[in-house]
Amino acid sequence: MQFQKAVDKDYYFEMYYDELPIWGLIGRVENREVMEDPKFYKYFLYNHINFDIHYNKDRVIEITARTDPFSVLDLTEDREFDAEFTYAVKWKETNILFENRMDKFTQTSLPTLEIHWFSIINSCVIVLFLTGFLAMILMRILKNDFIKYTHDEEAVNDQEETGWKYIHGDVFRFPKHKSLFAAALGCGTQLFTLTIFIFLMALVGVFYPYKRGALYTALLVIYALTSGVAGYTSTSFYCQLEGTNWVKNLVWTGCLFCGPLALTFCFLNSVAVSYSSSTALSFGTIMLIVLMWTLVTSPLLVLGRIAVKNSSRGFQFPCRTTKSPREIPVLPWYRSTIPQMAMTGLLPFSAIYIELYYIFESVWGQKIYTIYRILFIVFILLLIVTAFVTVASTYFQLAAEDHKWWWRSFLCGGSTGIYIYIYCLYYYSKSRMSGFMQTSFFFGYMACICYGFFLMLGTIGFRASLMFVCYIYQSIKCE
Repeated sequence: MQFQKAVDKDYYFEMYYDELPIWGLIGRVENREVMEDPKFYKYFLYNHINFDIHYNKDRVIEITARTDPFSVLDLTEDREFDAEFTYAVKWKETNILFENRMDKFTQTSLPTLEIHWFSIINSCVIVLFLTGFLAMILMRILKNDFIKYTHDEEAVNDQEETGWKYIHGDVFRFPKHKSLFAAALGCGTQLFTLTIFIFLMALVGVFYPYKRGALYTALLVIYALTSGVAGYTSTSFYCQLEGTNWVKNLVWTGCLFCGPLALTFCFLNSVAVSYSSSTALSFGTIMLIVLMWTLVTSPLLVLGRIAVKNSSRGFQFPCRTTKSPREIPVLPWYRSTIPQMAMTGLLPFSAIYIELYYIFESVWGQKIYTIYRILFIVFILLLIVTAFVTVASTYFQLAAEDHKWWWRSFLCGGSTGIYIYIYCLYYYSKSRMSGFMQTSFFFGYMACICYGFFLMLGTIGFRASLMFVCYIYQSIKCE
């Protein structure tokens, strides 16, 4: 938080009337000295607001709120105050049609839009350049490996196998905790499907971004309807891993994402109730969500299991798995899981960090985000970069003769979600949020969102790595 002499920061309120957003000044903090000492702060509260309401016939078109600079209370002294709030309303007729009342929110000024596009293009060029450079190196190394392993069969038999070909009998060994792994893939696939549906609705104009609660309602409904995708994907993969306890697998699938989300919601809603906040959901709304999960989500999970029952078959791997696993050689510290996650997640995060600011300002600030085309481009770029860097990370892991790549590829692909949560710390330090309720809401719900990104991007990273591993081992002769 930065303080300036005489002018420090203002506090604004946000409210809605007939889906129209209204912002206005409600308080002010001033620092009369250069020193950043709280004892020099002065706190003011504005207790009179003038509303200018523009209307066309019987419909409200626009509402602006102005505070009266002469109606202000000095709250600097540490004692209780009885504040009386008043307001005045002035009605003004306008020719703007009701259908066009939201145009001022969707029309971004040309200089701002050009700067926005320039920032995105600049980020895309940098990321694509780095990705292409890494791809060229990886393809060159793979080409040399293929020549080495397929040039002459007798020469290959005469020399000792090294590198990723050396572990061909272990690379397709199933991972530990198969049920949890399959559930993570199922939840990630469901969240990816949910995201695609939301983007399609926004791009074709079906999704109405200004309607308060429309996004949350769409997320809840589509999440419930796509539960069959999670059940089908999770059970199918679990059966391919030769798993037998499908009930445990479905329980993991149903609770892996919803469980932490429900616990976080219960805590934050209790905080909102204790503060008598309007953001607290009523008991009826909560019961409606519970019924939706019970009557829609759970049955669709079971239907996904039924759909895969007769169509599932095992993996068709290009190499046979040996009975006894090879011992993994001692590797340097930077080839362990956490450093590899840190290196893998940085490049995808660099592709989206510029756009994160605008999204955070829309969700937690006072702006309305409407440029879904740019957001969709950034999302596609995020998927491409995540898939590629995870593939590169998997190759270097296999080249080091470490065959435990299943969980590693998932964790490395999802590590971008951790970077997004770290960015939350930076955004909070630069924002005007304060107080226990606002802080807990921000970090609580952002933790759930970042966890969802972790599952979704982890699934993308693993799927890309699986295709890559199958491809390189199909291209050589393994005995």
